[in-house]
Amino acid sequence: MLEVLRRIIQEVNGARNLDAALATMVRRIRKAMRTDVCSFYLFDPAIDRLVLMETIGLRTQAVGRVSLQVGEGLVGLVAKREEPLNLENAQAHPQFRYFEATGEERYSSFLGVPIIHQRRMLGVLVVQQSEKRRFDEEDEAFLVTMAAQLAGVLAHALATGGLSRPSIPGGQARFTGVAASPGMAIGEAVVIAAPADLNSVPDLIPTDVEYEITRLKEAIGRVRDEIRAAGERLASRISAQELALFDVYQQMLGEAALSQEVEKRIREGQWAPGALADVVRRHVQYLERVDDNYLRERAADVRDLGRRVLAHLQEETPQTPSVYPDSTILVGDEISVAMLGEVPRDKLAGLVSVRGSSTSHVAIVARAMGIPTVLGMVDLPLARLGGNRVVLDGHRGRLFVRPSPELESHYQSLIEEEQALMAVLEHEQDLPSRTPDGHDMPLMVNTGLAVDTVASLKSRIGGVGLYRTEVPFMITERFPGEQEQTRLYRDQLESFAPLPVVMRTLDIGGDKDLPYFPIEEANPFLGWRGIRVTLDHPEVLMVQLRAMLRASQGLDNLQVLLPMVTNVDEVDDALRLLDRAIVELGEEGVAVNRPKVGVMLEVPATLYQLDALAKRVDFFSVGSNDLTQYLLAVDRNNPRVADLYDACHPAVLAAMARLGEETRRLAMPTSVCGEMAGDPAGALLLMGMGFNALSMNAPSLPRVRAAIRRVSLASARELVEETLRLDSPHDVRQHLEARLGEWQLAHLLPPSD
Repeated sequence: MLEVLRRIIQEVNGARNLDAALATMVRRIRKAMRTDVCSFYLFDPAIDRLVLMETIGLRTQAVGRVSLQVGEGLVGLVAKREEPLNLENAQAHPQFRYFEATGEERYSSFLGVPIIHQRRMLGVLVVQQSEKRRFDEEDEAFLVTMAAQLAGVLAHALATGGLSRPSIPGGQARFTGVAASPGMAIGEAVVIAAPADLNSVPDLIPTDVEYEITRLKEAIGRVRDEIRAAGERLASRISAQELALFDVYQQMLGEAALSQEVEKRIREGQWAPGALADVVRRHVQYLERVDDNYLRERAADVRDLGRRVLAHLQEETPQTPSVYPDSTILVGDEISVAMLGEVPRDKLAGLVSVRGSSTSHVAIVARAMGIPTVLGMVDLPLARLGGNRVVLDGHRGRLFVRPSPELESHYQSLIEEEQALMAVLEHEQDLPSRTPDGHDMPLMVNTGLAVDTVASLKSRIGGVGLYRTEVPFMITERFPGEQEQTRLYRDQLESFAPLPVVMRTLDIGGDKDLPYFPIEEANPFLGWRGIRVTLDHPEVLMVQLRAMLRASQGLDNLQVLLPMVTNVDEVDDALRLLDRAIVELGEEGVAVNRPKVGVMLEVPATLYQLDALAKRVDFFSVGSNDLTQYLLAVDRNNPRVADLYDACHPAVLAAMARLGEETRRLAMPTSVCGEMAGDPAGALLLMGMGFNALSMNAPSLPRVRAAIRRVSLASARELVEETLRLDSPHDVRQHLEARLGEWQLAHLLPPSD
C-alpha cells in the first residue's frame, strides 16, 4: 500500500494544475481501493458549506452543485466530528441524506475521512461501494494517510488561488508570511523581476579571453555605479549602519571577490556570462545549503549582484518599471537593498517578498525607513499579482489581494486612526512619563536596528535601555576592529549623553548569525549563543569591552549588559575580563571608570539565582521575548508553533510578577526590554508588578507614555492582581482589552482581528 500511496502522491504533485490533480487523485484512489466511487468535498467558510468538487462514480453534473452544511448528512458528520466514519450500510445510518443529483442510491458502503491542515478542516474525502462492505483497517489507514498528504497541497492551492472556493471565484485571497517591519498600507502590487536569468546562460569557449575579461570589468563597474547611486538616494533616510549595507555590496563586487574568481574561470576557457553564472551558482548553492539564516540571506545578495552584472554583459537593462504608481507595494521573489533604492520613496508604501526573513538586509533597511514589510511569503503567485489592488498588514504578516470593499474600508480606517492617534500623542511626548498619582515610570529606547532620531528622542526618554551591538558585526565581512567599534560606540554614547546607554555585549547565535562566523546547530536557541560564545572567544569579547570603555572616556554614561547568562560562573568570568580590560587601558594611558554591569534575565534558570547574581552586578534587564520563548518551550520563528508563543500566558505573567517581587526585595534596579514593554497593556502590567523602567523600540513610545499618564499606579497593581487569577491567554487578553476600554484607552491597543 505504501508504494501505491507514493505513486499517487507523485502523480498528484506532478499534475499541471490542481483541478487535474484532484481528478487524478479520485481516479487513482478508487482504483487502489477497488471501490465504485471516490469523491472530494471542499469546505467553503464563506457559505459554511461542503461543496462536491470532484468525483468518479457519482454523476459529474453534481460537481459544484451539490453542497451540505457541516453536520448535514454523512459527509457533514465527518466534517463536524473531524474523524473517519466507516459504514457497511450507509443508508441505515440516522444521519444519511440522499441527494438525487448524485445518483448515490446505488451505493451501500461508505468511508469518509476529514482533510485537516493545521487544525483547519478543509474538506472531506469519501469512497463508496455498491455491495455492503465494511472497509477494513488497512483501507481506513490508507485513506486517512491520503487525506493528510492532500491537506498541505490543498491549503497551498487555496492560499495561492490555484483553487478558487465556489462562493468567491477570482475574489479576495489572503497570504501569510513573516512580519518583518510593522505598519499597514493599501496600494497596487508592482511585481519586480530579476534582472537576468543565471540558469539559462549557455557554455561557450571564448575566442578572445582579454576581451571577455575587459567586458566583465566594465559590467561590474556599471553595477558598482548603480549600487552607489541607490545608496546615495537612500542616504538621507537611513542611518549610517543601514547605509553600510551598500558598502557590503561594493566589497562583494571588489577585485578580491567576484571579479577575480570570474576572471580565473574565463582564463580556464569559459566566456564571461558563463563564467559569471558558474561562480555565482556555486556560491549560492553553498550558502543555501548552510543551516544558517544570515548566510542564506547573503546567498540572496550574491544572486542579486550576479543577475545585475549578467544583465549588463547581455547588454540588457534591469527589468524595473519606468513609472511607479502612487502607493506601490513592491513584490518579488527576492527583494534586495539595491532594488529598494530604485523606487522613489514617496511612491513606496510596502514590501512583500517570497524569500527572506526578519534578519535580512532588506528587513533592516525597511525598518529603518518605516516601510511595512512582509517576507517569507512562500505561497505567493507572483505571475498573477501585478496590478492588483492589495492590502498589506506588516503587524501580522498578511497580504490581501483583491480585498473586498469592506476589508479595504476597515484597513483604511485603521490607517487613518493610527495617523490621527500619532498626531494627538505627539503633543505630549515631551511631558514626563508619570502616572496620575505621581509615580514616575522611566521609558527607555532600544537602538541598533532602526534610525536613531537622537535630537527628538533625548527629551522624551530616560536613556537607551538596550543597544544591540551585534548589528555592526552583522553588516560587515569580518569582526570589526577595536578602533572601528570605538567610533560606533562613541557616537551612541555622545548622542545620548548624559543619559545612560546600556550596551549589550555581542549576542549572536539563535536567530542572529554572522556571515563570517557561522554557527550550525540542530537547536540553535538552546545552543551556543550570547555570553556562551563570547566567553569561549575572549579575544572577541576583550576587543569589544576595550572599545566600549574607550568610547565612554569622559562621558561615563556606559552600562554593560551580559546576555544569555545561565549561571554565576559566566558572570564572574565576564567581570574578570572587564577588570582586565580596564587595567590594560590604564597601562596604555587611557584612564576609564568601571561602568555599571547588568545581567539579562532571559533564561528561566536565572529566576532562581537572583540573590547570587545580585551580589555580583549592578542591575538586571529582563529580556521578555526570550524568557517567554523558553518558559513556553516555543520557537516563535517556527510557523507550526508560533501561535503558542504568547506573553499573556498565565505562566509568563506569574513568572514576571514573582520576578518583580524578588527584585524589589533585593533593591535591584530592574528594567524590561522586549515586546511586552512596548505594548500599552503589557507596560501597565509591568509597572504594576514593580519594575523600574521599560525599554522599547522608538515607535512604541507614544502609546506606552499615553497609557502610563492615564492610569494610576494603584490601578495598575489592581490590574495585575485581577490578571493573575485568570487561566488562559485568551482570558487575559479579553480582560486587558475590557479594562483599557473602561479607562478610555482601547484606541492605544494595536488593531485586533
